[in-house]
Amino acid sequence: MENRVRYTRVAMLLHWAIALLIIANIALGLSAALLPPSILSDRGARMVIDTHKSIGITVLGLAILRVLWRLTHRPPPLPSVFAGWEKAMAHAAHVALYVLIFALPLSGWMHDSAWIAAQSHPMYLFGLVPWPRIGFLLHLDPALKDQLHTQLGTLHTACGYALYAVLSLHILGALKHQWIDRHPVLGRML
Repeated sequence: MENRVRYTRVAMLLHWAIALLIIANIALGLSAALLPPSILSDRGARMVIDTHKSIGITVLGLAILRVLWRLTHRPPPLPSVFAGWEKAMAHAAHVALYVLIFALPLSGWMHDSAWIAAQSHPMYLFGLVPWPRIGFLLHLDPALKDQLHTQLGTLHTACGYALYAVLSLHILGALKHQWIDRHPVLGRML
């Protein structure tokens, strides 16, 4: 049996905070995209989008803390009963999750910074804290800015779908190991 089979409390807190914020942001993103305009007024849409942006920036900050924590605190090893390919898949899924946890908020921030009306609509985290746009994108020629806004929006959406897929694999893998293989992996993060 390994000496330490659980993640540290800080790692657990960061894991679950990021997970819950991502789930909230998925719900906000989908509600903004799926609700008809008659239900979601311009003001309501702005509130949903601004909250989505605020949560995204919060996830970015927590992801930075999580990486810094992980660099200074080794995670517990995977159970020795895992096959080599399972360990490789778990590692690949974790790397993909980290990349996407950074790519999503960064692509969203860039998308927002390239918004044609960004200069006339300042961004505030949760309506309170002024948050800067990315300067070089903010000051581009309007035609290029509009083109980049579209492309960055597409990238942000693609990263979102990739996250849904990898996150689903991560959850299904954990549940498979816990309930089918009877390896107590959920206790490592609870």
